[in-house]
Amino acid sequence: MIAAIEGKVVIKEPTSVHVKTLSGVTYKIAVSLYCAASINSDIVELKITQIIREDANLLFGFLDSDEQRMFEQLIKLSGIGTSTALAICSTLTPGLFAKALTSSDTNALIKVPGIGLKSAKRILVELGEFVLQSSISASSQSQTEAKLALEALGFKSEKIKAVLFTCKGATTQELIKEALSKLQ
Repeated sequence: MIAAIEGKVVIKEPTSVHVKTLSGVTYKIAVSLYCAASINSDIVELKITQIIREDANLLFGFLDSDEQRMFEQLIKLSGIGTSTALAICSTLTPGLFAKALTSSDTNALIKVPGIGLKSAKRILVELGEFVLQSSISASSQSQTEAKLALEALGFKSEKIKAVLFTCKGATTQELIKEALSKLQ
């Protein structure tokens, strides 16, 4: 399975790029409009979602891992194919998509070509728990750092976990200050 491709952009179109690797192989990779617009150098590295079918070996490229995760979640849904998922990625950024899901905004999804009210409602129901990977990793890293700092100060691990779960700080320092006030 191909996880990423790095090489020189030979042809750039609105919905696909041709990338020539150092080994001389050129791959045609489908991309969203946002991804194509963000490619502004000759050399590019794309994260790849590879779909192998009886009649095709398809490559979909992403610069942003949140966009790739969004695409992969969408193609798992019944009735949403790769072209529709790519249309959603081209219409909504991962942040706008997550916001539409959390606020149950069918109007944002209806703007996508090929998505009607019925499909929009189904997407909202089935992907209601979609969370951006970048927000997960940033918050969990801050939580881990705060936990280690509080353990170094002598607090018990179980108490720290319970208190950090209730803290709302975004950075490590904010979490530590808030946790210390609750632990005292």
